[in-house]
Order: sequence, then structure tokens, then C-alpha cells
Amino acid sequence: MKRLFVVPVLCAGLTGAVAGQTSAPTPAATQAPAVVLNVGDQAPDFTLPGTDGKTYKLSALKGKTVVLAWYPAAMTQGCTAECKSITASSDTITKFDVAYFMASVDTPEKNKEFAGQQQANFPLLSDQDKKVAAAYGVLNARGVASRWTFFIGPDGKIKHIEKQTPTANAGPWLTSKLEELGVKKK
Repeated sequence: MKRLFVVPVLCAGLTGAVAGQTSAPTPAATQAPAVVLNVGDQAPDFTLPGTDGKTYKLSALKGKTVVLAWYPAAMTQGCTAECKSITASSDTITKFDVAYFMASVDTPEKNKEFAGQQQANFPLLSDQDKKVAAAYGVLNARGVASRWTFFIGPDGKIKHIEKQTPTANAGPWLTSKLEELGVKKK
């Protein structure tokens, strides 16, 4: 009679090797722990390329409210609706002293194509190396950004984090939130 010995595997990264698989560890096994930002925290600085050919640095926008609306992927249904709605509401959004952006982990080229298709009249930012998304805690297990919107005050501190950003009515919602947060008008 043969005896079967079971040896527990303690390291998640070795699971595939023990099972005879040659693939790399799962992303969940190799991802750094998620960052958790709260209202009142200093927003992580960023330097990201925009679809308008400019590079944006949060610290250079000090003194102005900044809206950073993360979205999962260019040219998808929800992201398209969000971009269209914000574009359609630009006349009311620009009445506030605000710099507003949508941001994703897409390449600059893909975001530029997306912005052109949607006739976006504001910059979409590209975080291709995903470092800024990780710093904001929005990088999810699928390797894309969760649809969260950060409102950053003129002092660089987070005023509001919306973790259920609407898509089809993103523009009117954004305007309403700026009003609610008491963002000064131009």
C-alpha cells in the first residue's frame, strides 16, 4: 500500500511551481499592498503627459482646485460616456477655478486617440507605468484604474474622494460636487 504525503505550500508565489506550472506568480501574489488615501491627506504629487501635448505636475497647480478622475480604459462604454458628459459640461465646470483631468493607465497614444474620438476639450492624462495609480490606491487587481475621482484643494490636500463616480451624468455631477465643496468661481 502506497502512502500519500501532503506537504503544505506556504508561499503563494510558489504555488504554480509546486503544481508543475511554469507561469509566473499571479498578479495578486506580486502586487504591493494598496495605498489608502483619506480626506485631509496630502495628495501624491504626479507628473503625467496629457492628450494636449503638455505635461502636468500636481505641485505646479498649487493654489487651484484639481479634479483627477481615474477611469479604467479608453474606448470602453462607461469611460466614453464619462468623457462625453464632462466635455458637454465644460462651460459650467470652467466657471470654477479648477484644473480637471481624466486619467488612466493607457498609453499616451491610446488616450490621444480616445480624446480625439470624443472631442474631449480637457486633458486626459496617461500613467502608463501605473506608479501614480498605485500611489492613489486606484490600481486594481485587473491592472487598470478603478473609477474614482479625487478633488484636491488649492493646498494640495484631498477634499473629497468619490469611489462611485457616475458615467453618463459625470459632467453635471462634477459641477454639483464643486459647488458642494465650495470651490471658488473665477
